[in-house]
Amino acid sequence: MSITLENKQGLIAGDGILPIRMVQHAKENGFEVVCISLAQDNYSELKKYCSKIYSCHPGEVDRIENILKDEEIKQLTFLGKVHKKVLLQLNKFDKRAVEFIKAAVRLNDDQVMLMIVEELQKIGVEVLDQTIFIKNLMIPAGVLGKVKPTKEQMDDVNYGFWLAKEMGRLDVGQSVVIKDKMIMAVEALEGTDACIKRGAKLAKSGAVVVKVSKPKQDKRFDIPAIGMRTLKGMHRKKASLIAVEANETIIVDQEKVIEYANKHNIVVMAV
Repeated sequence: MSITLENKQGLIAGDGILPIRMVQHAKENGFEVVCISLAQDNYSELKKYCSKIYSCHPGEVDRIENILKDEEIKQLTFLGKVHKKVLLQLNKFDKRAVEFIKAAVRLNDDQVMLMIVEELQKIGVEVLDQTIFIKNLMIPAGVLGKVKPTKEQMDDVNYGFWLAKEMGRLDVGQSVVIKDKMIMAVEALEGTDACIKRGAKLAKSGAVVVKVSKPKQDKRFDIPAIGMRTLKGMHRKKASLIAVEANETIIVDQEKVIEYANKHNIVVMAV
C-alpha cells in the first residue's frame, strides 16, 4: 500500500546515527522534519537538519503528545536506540505514562510499541515504516567484505539464524552469539552490543554473532541495525563474524563498517 508523504514529518529519535541519516535524507528531498529527541548523543547533529528539535524523556507522554499536536504532525517515524532500562525509571515518568505502563500485559518491545502506536492514532498521527527515508541502507544477501566465512562458521551462522528467529518469535531479542554450535548469549534487556560483549567474552575468541528481524516484524519499529559501534565491540572481544538478515537489516556507514571489518579480519555478511 503506497503512502502519500506529508511535507512536514515528525521524528522521535533515540541515540545513534540512524536518526541523523533519516533527517539528512529527508531534508535533501525537500521534507521538513520536527524532531523529539529522547537521547543526547546525537542532539547537536540532529539540530543541524531539523526545522525544530525538542528534548524529552521517554516518560513525558503528555508533553510529547502536546508537541505533536502543536506542531500539527500527521506522520511520524521512530528511529534510534532507546534503552529498555528506561522502563525501570518510573520516577521519571509522568502520571499518564505510569498508567500506560501499568496497563501493559507485558513490557516486551512489541507490546509497548503497539500501545504507543494506538495512542498516537487516537490523536491523528500515523507511525510510518522506519525504512521509508533510509531504504538505501538495507543490505542484500552476500559477504560484504574481503573476509570469507569458513564452513565451521557457516554452521554456527545457520544455527544462530534459527535460534535468533525463535527468540524474535518470542519477542525476547533479535541477536545471539554462538561458538562451536554452543549458545554463548541471547539478547534480552541489555541490547545487541552488550549481548555481544557478554557472549564473546565467554567464547574467548572466534564468536559468531547473528542478528535477524522478528518473524512478524512490524517495520514501524525495531528494524534490526548494526554499525561501527557493533564492529568495534566485536573486535574488542575477538568476535570473528557477524551475520544479519538480508533485505531486512540496516547497516549504518556501510563503507566504514566494511573497511574496519577487512582491517580486523571480521566477516560481515547478510543471509
